[in-house]
Amino acid sequence: MKRIALLGMPNTGKSTLFNRMTGGAARVGNWPGITVELLSGKIMLGSDMVEIIDLPGIYDLHGFSDDEQVVRHFLHDNVPDLALVIVNTTQIERQMSLLLQLKQLDINLVVMLNMADEAKKFGISVDVAKMSALLEMPIFLLSAKYGSGYPEALQAITKALRYPTPGMAEELRSQLEQDEHIETEMARVLKHTVQVPARLSDNLTEKLDSVILHPWLGLPIFFAVMYLLFQGIFIFGQPLQTGIAALFTWLRETALVPLLSGLPHAVQGLLLDGIYNGVATVAAFVPIIVLFFLFMAMVEDSGYLSRAAFLMDALMARLGLDGRGFVMLLMGFGCNVPALMGTRVMRSRAMRLLNMLVIPFSLCSARLQVFIFFTAALFSPKAAPVVLFSLYLFSFASAILTALIFKHQFKNNEPFVLELPPYRFPTLRQMVLRGWLEVRHFLRRATKFIVAGVVLVWLLTHLPLSAAPASADTWAGMIGGALHPFFAPIGINEQLTIALIFGFIAKEIVIGALAVIYGLSGAALGSAIGQQLDWVQAYSFMLFTLLYTPCLATVATLQSESKQTSFTVLSLAWSLGLAWLVSFVFYQGARALGY
Repeated sequence: MKRIALLGMPNTGKSTLFNRMTGGAARVGNWPGITVELLSGKIMLGSDMVEIIDLPGIYDLHGFSDDEQVVRHFLHDNVPDLALVIVNTTQIERQMSLLLQLKQLDINLVVMLNMADEAKKFGISVDVAKMSALLEMPIFLLSAKYGSGYPEALQAITKALRYPTPGMAEELRSQLEQDEHIETEMARVLKHTVQVPARLSDNLTEKLDSVILHPWLGLPIFFAVMYLLFQGIFIFGQPLQTGIAALFTWLRETALVPLLSGLPHAVQGLLLDGIYNGVATVAAFVPIIVLFFLFMAMVEDSGYLSRAAFLMDALMARLGLDGRGFVMLLMGFGCNVPALMGTRVMRSRAMRLLNMLVIPFSLCSARLQVFIFFTAALFSPKAAPVVLFSLYLFSFASAILTALIFKHQFKNNEPFVLELPPYRFPTLRQMVLRGWLEVRHFLRRATKFIVAGVVLVWLLTHLPLSAAPASADTWAGMIGGALHPFFAPIGINEQLTIALIFGFIAKEIVIGALAVIYGLSGAALGSAIGQQLDWVQAYSFMLFTLLYTPCLATVATLQSESKQTSFTVLSLAWSLGLAWLVSFVFYQGARALGY
């Protein structure tokens, strides 16, 4: 199978092009010679099945960051049949140096001058034919976002794959020509092929930045935007969630119960009260997760997150971090795992470790499911978004506290450099694709963790067979009773304790576990929990869920990225201890005030 590697600097639209080429049909895999996983997808080009690998964005082939080393090792040990170099046309003067470095490696290259639509708006013109002749390689103008130029580029890629790739079998060429030669060549090519206005003007970006980057208004505007995002999730998501939950209930009563009526009672219980109730309850939250990522895609792709990082840099510097750390925290809202992997762009190991210590406190989408369920069950529709927003504030506060406590142990002096891209509104295709990718990720986890988790919960709540289901005499009841002295001071009962234990495997299991423990699903489950708990217990439980040990996938990533078991243990112990302490202070304080 032939292989294409996507190369380029950060923020050139590599991922957008990757998603357009693969249709989002991507997987994560290991590669010889490197210790991290890379995204790849398979497509048909002509008569050949081709694998496309999305490599990390790098600024320099000779840099010392982890991402730059990953790219070098990949090119050394997995020589691609074709390297597809993505260049941001609006920054072509700055990005040509990486292209010239890659040219010296003697590999097949096709160059995509991406964001051609923005370049045209800025008045930048490129003589593509002349540049192609001077550099002796195929070059195409492209808009990966809108698809213009894509069919022609795909034909060129297909054609380029017919030629054998020059070898780098012995070793990756490290003795490249001096930077002085590259600068001379770059100046020659740009002089004859690129015309750039004396001053690039983007009036909309300038006007918006005058408000969004205002020293006093910037941060309040950011938090207002995030609050409105949560309001939107509840306004549009709750009716969809209610409808899907009702659909699952109808399907159970009209189809599954009659179909399985001939089976033994224990088997019926496992299939209906265990697997079906657990998975159906979790699946009802899919619309809300999709909406969350649709809204976040708008915020991320618009260029607003870079502004948020800029605004937060002064505060983050006092915590021993920088603006990139704030971006990683925001990435963690989706999933902690890619946010942890994103710290590779930081050259300082101390900076990486401190960021990896705070990222697990980001309120990920798996925790979001738990909180939406509890806020809907115990709080009014008007109060629910406020409660959810407060949990995000606790998430930030916990990260800040962690950084303040540990910043002296992880000191760094790495400078902070950040690009502020122009404002862009993502296309409907981009947003839908992002939502679909998250749904698919959710379904994959459902088949692995959630089904296994709810089955195990059902067994624990029904064994031994002599005990009444979900009683104190079952194995689950015994475990809950043994841990009761630890959780009682923070208002968490035995049933919630069992759910928390399984939440360590994956937070998505928590709601499914509760469905199995209570033998209910959907609105019935919410009503039962609402009758058993008051709002103080529920909020204490949500605080503990927010802060305590992250899921197994996050723990594994912490270990693989830090390569230090003691650091992973420190992260787990600190998060568990902080979760208990915060929940204890809240719960006991609220009770002391008479709530």
